[in-house]
Amino acid sequence: MNFATWLGRSETSTDVITATPYAALSATLDGATQRPPEGTPLPPLWHWLYFLPLFRQSEVGPDGHAHRGEFLPPVPLPRRMWAGSEFEFHQPLRVGDSVTRVSTIAGISEKTGRSGSLVFVKVRHELRRNGEPALTLAETHDIVYREAARPGAIAPPTSAAPGAAAWERKVVPDSVLLFRYSALTFNGHRIHYDRRYVTEVEGYPGLIVHGPLIATLLIDLLREHRPKAAVTHFTFRASSPLFDNDPFFICGEPADDGKTVRLWAKNHRGGLAMDATALLA
Repeated sequence: MNFATWLGRSETSTDVITATPYAALSATLDGATQRPPEGTPLPPLWHWLYFLPLFRQSEVGPDGHAHRGEFLPPVPLPRRMWAGSEFEFHQPLRVGDSVTRVSTIAGISEKTGRSGSLVFVKVRHELRRNGEPALTLAETHDIVYREAARPGAIAPPTSAAPGAAAWERKVVPDSVLLFRYSALTFNGHRIHYDRRYVTEVEGYPGLIVHGPLIATLLIDLLREHRPKAAVTHFTFRASSPLFDNDPFFICGEPADDGKTVRLWAKNHRGGLAMDATALLA
């Protein structure tokens, strides 16, 4: 299918950084529940609580996402996953800010992998606060579309996660955690809360932990151990899914340069689920 006409397509949206989503995510991560005052900086990646996809119910497709072909191209492959993202943090967003986001389709590529046909869509988001011309935050978001699961197909082997970590935290996911994060981000994707759909239609063994939630937990681990550090760049790449059937682990290892931190998530068997790097000011 020719997706060339979608390249360069853009859309602009606005939002206000309000206090309640901040407090709700903090509570979901087992933190403080107080609503923060105006001027409180957003932790990195918490901008995902805003600019929510407000599609009408009649516009929702069978997987819980909006029908394709409006902003995102009409990729015919049924399974959609968040493959990774890259961020540039120029200045913090703060509670009370009015923010404009410009989103642009920056790339579309088709490939063939072990599981069949794949389509990768790259979206660039640029955020600016309070009418200022300077860039506040830039995100390049990679989405991958895949074929439906084949009957009897064996999942590809998972790469081993690094063996040692200076920091490690065990996470026990459950359907309530996944539901709360889906609700906070207005994410209707059924793989995160509809067990019958995810197992019988998409062929996964359990509810899938959101890629953005895993990335947020990695940053939360960094903030726990480097509370005063400012993150200037962050990248993550999802390697294999995590499910609510078993606990998983988020890990971190600071480099000797004092500015680079490798972060990763691993499943209960030690398989790599997400690999990330943070650069600190």
